[in-house]
Amino acid sequence: MLEGNPGHRPLNKKEPMPKGRLPRCPDWLEYDAKKEWKRLGKVLAEMGMLTNLDMMAFAGYCQAYARWKGAEEFITQHGDMVRTPNGYLQQVPQVSIAQTNLKIMLKFCEQFGLTPSARSRMIGEENGAEKETDEMELLLRG
Repeated sequence: MLEGNPGHRPLNKKEPMPKGRLPRCPDWLEYDAKKEWKRLGKVLAEMGMLTNLDMMAFAGYCQAYARWKGAEEFITQHGDMVRTPNGYLQQVPQVSIAQTNLKIMLKFCEQFGLTPSARSRMIGEENGAEKETDEMELLLRG
């Protein structure tokens, strides 16, 4: 159901809009990091939020993603605890690796507008969103 802008909050006139090309993926990234580069990088580049200047930061995000994913896959397959030779239960190192890389990923997500709150603060070129919403609201109001 279309509702226009039900909260009547001011809209970001400079929200990033599609444009741009995906920078070349660094050769040294891990396999899953390269997959994430291609998957998410394409979207960010089209929105004008990823340029050659951002390669280092985005590579950091992708590498953290690959390491987080690998650790989570290990935990899913083997569990998060292991019994030591003395019979004690101990957390596997992959739990800490996953937590650390998730924190790193979330910091990069904030920088690239990959969370709802981060996107609301992003500024791009003027896109006329307010005008379209106002017309939609007028149409919905009858």
